[in-house]
Amino acid sequence: MLDLHRLRLLRELHRRGTITAVAQALSFSPSAVSQQLATLEREAGVELLRPAGRRVRLTAQGELLVEHAEVLLAEMERTESALARSLHETAGTLRVAAFQTAVLTVIPPAVTRLQVQHPNLRVEVTELEPDVALPALVAGDFDLVLAEEYPGHPLRQLAGTSRRDLFTDELFLAVPDSWTGDDLAGVAERPFAMEPAAKPAGRWALATCREAGFEPDVRYTSTDLQIHLRMVEQQLAVALVPELADARSRPGITLNPLLGRRKRTVFTAVRTGAIDRPASQACTTALAEVHRHLLTNANYLLP
Repeated sequence: MLDLHRLRLLRELHRRGTITAVAQALSFSPSAVSQQLATLEREAGVELLRPAGRRVRLTAQGELLVEHAEVLLAEMERTESALARSLHETAGTLRVAAFQTAVLTVIPPAVTRLQVQHPNLRVEVTELEPDVALPALVAGDFDLVLAEEYPGHPLRQLAGTSRRDLFTDELFLAVPDSWTGDDLAGVAERPFAMEPAAKPAGRWALATCREAGFEPDVRYTSTDLQIHLRMVEQQLAVALVPELADARSRPGITLNPLLGRRKRTVFTAVRTGAIDRPASQACTTALAEVHRHLLTNANYLLP
């Protein structure tokens, strides 16, 4: 009989590449992981791992076993979700990864709601961008990811995950009050603050400027949109920012809509096997409710 715990270790080795990475992710020692995988080989009766320099690689039989392990582990996750649904309360721990502006705006009130509605549910939040958070979801590091997708730059949906679009978030050109220019063409010669070009938001921003007919002069690069807004406040740059960045509450900044009123999509993602998990459903519902409340009551979200 193959052990599910050991199958999980084999799957993690396939995903993470090294025994050390598996040990770090699952809080084991490397020697303990090696021993468990050796036991799995004995249980399977075939060679699953083969030395490759200072690493190991999966044999064809190891790869085959990983494929079946994915099915078995997803079914186990569905079983755990069914058990959780059978209880009278939503409890346990929910590990959430979310992008920065969401952590600053919708996450705090959503967690507050969950604390009131489900006092025995512990929510752990990590600020992480989608290009890192989504693979980490697949690897089991998180239970739910709140992610963003920019127009014209769709994110690849990873196998074994399920996505639910929650709301859209309009994107604006943020300009110092004292500067002229209410569209991209009007600020083409100005310095820009942008996210790194390797990030989805940075790629979108560059493409948007190029569509407007110019190559932006990027002077300030950061994944932190609050830094972008600070540069605008100090009359050092213009920036492309979403509504949730809360630029309306910052002094000295004018927000101008982009041509076509472009919007990013905010969505949640979970592993397919956990799509019916009560904790994930409760969190997704709370996030959607909070956004509706902000649209109705918060000045900075009004058009």
